[in-house]
Amino acid sequence: MGARTILIIGGTSGIGAGIASAFAAQGDRVIVTGATDPEVESAREQLAVHAVHRLDVRDDEAVRQRVEGLGELDVVVNCAGIIRRTQELDPAVFAQTIDINLNGTMRVCAAARPGLKARSGCIINTASMLSFFGGALVPGYSASKGGVAQLTKSLAMAYAGDRIRVNAVAPGWIATPLTQALQDDEQRSAAIVARTPMGRWGTPADVAGPVLFLASPAAAFVTGVILPVDGGYLIA
Repeated sequence: MGARTILIIGGTSGIGAGIASAFAAQGDRVIVTGATDPEVESAREQLAVHAVHRLDVRDDEAVRQRVEGLGELDVVVNCAGIIRRTQELDPAVFAQTIDINLNGTMRVCAAARPGLKARSGCIINTASMLSFFGGALVPGYSASKGGVAQLTKSLAMAYAGDRIRVNAVAPGWIATPLTQALQDDEQRSAAIVARTPMGRWGTPADVAGPVLFLASPAAAFVTGVILPVDGGYLIA
């Protein structure tokens, strides 16, 4: 089997970058996108991938051109997302969060469908433990990630006739720039670790492994799954 073409949206840092590196290490042709020019330039220096492009997932036409322009695809991973603690209680910020995290995921999935159909490919979305319960300070993030979970299940059914599998991972507390403020808060970090049965923060590499599985032939009969990757946080 030759090198696969992997598109990772939001793959310039954090979980997305960890996933990009894992696919690249397997010899896959990995293309990643980032939201800003500095993110893109940094990723070009640090990630050993085929290409890095800037993409605003709020822009329908930009998404369509970038994704459709790649042609046939084997795997699409949706990792683009924002979180704005406390600010999301403002309806305007709430709407912005939904537009990136949820609507952006749908835009990419729709644009990627023809290319994935050609290769019987698959989609892996990024849900969250907040797909399962609420977050008082992050109503937009929580609502968007609940939506990603339901979108994943719905598209798994809608795209099955095209032989496209659609799954999601639901990361728990992963040490990335997105969670840096919580990592730096000794009291909050200690509470997170205390509740996590595995007794530590997760890493992007911890999430990459399940993504590689969901994208592999070993998961050929797996679709519509929301796979928690949280060290047991949800069951504690």
